[in-house]
Amino acid sequence: MIGRTISARSRIVGWMLLLLGAALAVPTFGITIVWQAELDRQVDARLLSEADKLRTFARTSRDPYTGERFTTGAALLTAFMAVHRPEHNSAFFSVVDGRADRRSPGPAPARLDRDPTVVALMARTADTRIRWLDSPAGKVRYGVVPVQLAGDHADTRLVLLSFRDQELRQELHMARLLLASGCFALVVAGLASWLVAGRVLAPIRLVRQTAERISETDLSQRLPVRGSDDVAALAETFNHMLDRLSGAFTAQRRFLDEVAHELRTPITVLRGHLELMDEDAGSRHRQTRALLFDELDRMRRIVDDLLLLARAERPDFLTLGQTSLTDLVVDAAAKAQALGRRHWAVAEVADVHVHLDEQRVTQALMQLAANAVGHTGEGDVIEIGSRLLRGRVLLWVADTGPGVAPEDRERIFQCFYQGGNAVPGRAATGIGLGLALVREIAQAHDGAVRVEEVPEGGARFVIDLPALHPTTEGTPFEQDSDSRGRGANRRLRRKGPAP
Repeated sequence: MIGRTISARSRIVGWMLLLLGAALAVPTFGITIVWQAELDRQVDARLLSEADKLRTFARTSRDPYTGERFTTGAALLTAFMAVHRPEHNSAFFSVVDGRADRRSPGPAPARLDRDPTVVALMARTADTRIRWLDSPAGKVRYGVVPVQLAGDHADTRLVLLSFRDQELRQELHMARLLLASGCFALVVAGLASWLVAGRVLAPIRLVRQTAERISETDLSQRLPVRGSDDVAALAETFNHMLDRLSGAFTAQRRFLDEVAHELRTPITVLRGHLELMDEDAGSRHRQTRALLFDELDRMRRIVDDLLLLARAERPDFLTLGQTSLTDLVVDAAAKAQALGRRHWAVAEVADVHVHLDEQRVTQALMQLAANAVGHTGEGDVIEIGSRLLRGRVLLWVADTGPGVAPEDRERIFQCFYQGGNAVPGRAATGIGLGLALVREIAQAHDGAVRVEEVPEGGARFVIDLPALHPTTEGTPFEQDSDSRGRGANRRLRRKGPAP
């Protein structure tokens, strides 16, 4: 279906995956952040511990070569790094008078003691705070511990390094494993939820499919009721609704048939008795007889119109077939001449065959012609025409009467509404069903009807229908409108003169 929105099944699975994704992503990123914070705390604690070890070593250790206390800071740091190896992803090196002197044994992720910029930075550091440093091996946490011994005037420092990003690599690897396993779990959950949602929504789809198969002529479709859950209750409620609708439609049709039968029977009886009355009676009786015939005919038309309106919503209301617009317009104009002494004309015809119900469209044109006769006089002109325009069939009846007031152009197509602007001195006829019938016939063809104001005066009623399967036969449709109008008028004259 065009413009159809996302299905309920897709929305359910989408929301479920969104919630599961959030449930997996939030803890994973949260744990990663906690791990990083805890690792930074451990690195700082390790650097502080190494500084404390250096202070303890300076108080308690002796020079292994002389057995005396250390006399220079460089010798003290060399002996300290010889007996205290740094932990994994850590390194020590000493700086003496602004130059790197010794480093701790063992591999290091990066030889920062060979970087003059780093060495100069360590030589300038004036306090023992722990700071961050960027290196080829990533973020590095470092601390500088100055060493000053009595009698030693050299600027000696111990640099403690911890390569934080190298230590975080394992935690990041664990986080990636968690994300990968979470994504796999999402795929499995998506497939499972798609299958589960399909089974849960299967009764709902069955309700929709059953509703699509239901029409006014077939209300026998029912849903199977299984189990006692909410879906079964929905199916049972839907079946009860169909039972009520079926009963209502059956009662309506029976009522319409009975009303039509009950109304037509007395009309037929009265007309039969009136026809048997003596036509040679007095003029008063003849006038009464003629008046009764008019009223009976009016009642018959009202009954027929009401039945037609009631049947307009039925699927069998239309009988579609290939129809020649030329023949349809000319025949309708010829039949309309019997409605009144007017100047009848065919304005324009489309020499094309389209798919529509010829009988119903002719009935609509005759209704519009009768409406035009009721609002015009003997000197007025009534035109009937057709045109094929941009895939639409336009059929119209135009007159030179008083026209339709702007406020009435929408309401005149409603049932039982009678607009103004009738011919002066003439009483309104009908009960306002004719134009409503035209609207129903147009809508049954997926079209519409409208009234337009004519610049020269009067009104034009246009039936706008879709042109289904148009084909041209005989004269090409691209001929000019004047030749189409003259040819149609010649055919109309052969049908017979206007009364």
